[in-house]
Amino acid sequence: MKKRKEGENMEKIFKLKENGTSVRTEILAGLTTFMTMAYIIALNPNLLTNFDVGSSLWNGVFMATCIASAIAMFCMAFLANKPFALAPGMGLNSFFAVVTANIAALTGMSYVASFQAALVIILLEGIVFIILSILNIREKIVDAIPLGVRLGIAPAIGLMLMNIGLGSNVGIYSETGGPFYVMRDFFGALTPSVAKTSMGSGYSAMILTVVTMFVGLFVMVILAKKGIKAAVLLGMLVASVIYWAGQALFLGVNPFASLSAASFVPPFADMVETTFFKFNFSGFLEIGWFTAVTLVITFCMIDMFDTIGTLVGTASRAGMVDQEGNMPNMKEALMSDAIGTIAGACTGTSTVTTFVESASGVEAGGRTGLTALTTGILFLACMFIAPIAAIIPAAATSAALIYVGVLMLMGLKNVDFDDMDQMLPVSLMLIGMPISGSIGHAIGLGLISYTVIKVFTGKAKDVSVLTYVISVLFLVKFFVVV
Repeated sequence: MKKRKEGENMEKIFKLKENGTSVRTEILAGLTTFMTMAYIIALNPNLLTNFDVGSSLWNGVFMATCIASAIAMFCMAFLANKPFALAPGMGLNSFFAVVTANIAALTGMSYVASFQAALVIILLEGIVFIILSILNIREKIVDAIPLGVRLGIAPAIGLMLMNIGLGSNVGIYSETGGPFYVMRDFFGALTPSVAKTSMGSGYSAMILTVVTMFVGLFVMVILAKKGIKAAVLLGMLVASVIYWAGQALFLGVNPFASLSAASFVPPFADMVETTFFKFNFSGFLEIGWFTAVTLVITFCMIDMFDTIGTLVGTASRAGMVDQEGNMPNMKEALMSDAIGTIAGACTGTSTVTTFVESASGVEAGGRTGLTALTTGILFLACMFIAPIAAIIPAAATSAALIYVGVLMLMGLKNVDFDDMDQMLPVSLMLIGMPISGSIGHAIGLGLISYTVIKVFTGKAKDVSVLTYVISVLFLVKFFVVV
């Protein structure tokens, strides 16, 4: 009786039947998304503190990553009822670290004080996003993206995911250096002997990584063809077991050694000391108003179009958009992103944004906010079980990224290859997104090329005023040195 009532509550909140899904499917989808993006829990504090692992600031950022991500995902679940996961964005966190270091060099403040000054930038960005969301301006910006450009976003994200999976997601280090990557250093080597000489003792780990990655990928494809919805999650689990067994049998490494000395007590005290509402407003003012405004605008533009691109691309793949490519509840989804960014600033991390890895959960069947809720709960749990999440092999997550990337490439079938108005923007995004690593910048290239073609072929009236404005803003961002 109790289970039935809980099921009815879930149905009432998330409209599961209306979205053609179930509690079991949504929870599995949330777990799948979590496993593909759990790397951010440790990587984000590493990047923001220059790998100062174990310091008070590292612990504070670690806690902020878990808490701010969870808050954003809870908002996505209950405000927008969408299956998208959010966390501090890659690229944006690296940029934040560079800004922090520059503030320290400019003002002479300590890194921690400079970090707290940089948090003010993230707070202002979040406030700007809240205002833009309330005024529907962010939603209008989404509507201003031409259909031809929208059709290319999902495939471009797919190529970027494949590039991450085969490229930067797994790096092998050895006495000869590193990182060594699968595509560049293994498949890109002239011969296996050249690769072995280059990687030294890391060659065995590379072989294990490649085998793990492709076995996981093939398992996902085979299970998916058999109609098993949990194909991505099961493929990751199979890949993880293979990797752990390979470490023990062939590399002589205990894959669970880190658990013996791991601490499962959340460092709340360090967060309160270093990052929790620790805004250094006086330090922020020392960088000058022009620099401050420029930085806020830069963060806003990158995050806005990264989020829009992820939402549109993933929603398109999941069939969550109408014939014009519009996603219902887009305003609420963008509001969740804005709230997440403010939560990140208040707890102590860089911009929180919608993660492209959400596509793995969507592919596993996630269609409602219950998927996001599940992932958010797991992020909160990581305050206590982070060491367990850390043992998920990067090779296993690579398999999921490649698989989902291939699926998102299928969106190319909707592009009119005979229409250069579509083909040029789509082509630029396809190459720009994986190479630059920025969804937002690739969309900017697409919009600029679309606008230029329309203007110089006598179809300037086909371009909306807002599209002109956005194109000009991207031109300024790309070419104006400040």
